[in-house]
Amino acid sequence: MLKMKKITECYDVKVFTDAGDYFGDIEEAVLTQTKVYGWRVRATKASFLARVLGNAKGVIVPHQLVKCIGDIMIISKAAVPSYSEEGEEAAPEQEAVA
Repeated sequence: MLKMKKITECYDVKVFTDAGDYFGDIEEAVLTQTKVYGWRVRATKASFLARVLGNAKGVIVPHQLVKCIGDIMIISKAAVPSYSEEGEEAAPEQEAVA
């Protein structure tokens, strides 16, 4: 049976990639008038995201890259920002949150 959750129940849920890496915590949902556009994920000190982003506080992950939400959220590997050797961001799917 499909279980429904309120969006507010998703705040502070831990986010992991489908490879098992800890990504961060959900801080907020980004909504349009009729649907969820994305999720603002806060980078915590122990997360993979904090090591990659540097000074940014988090990213907005598009809802299309979310695989499932329950006790944790699992996102696609495509949501992980990848950086080139020069340190420039190579995957523009996300917006950095300053």
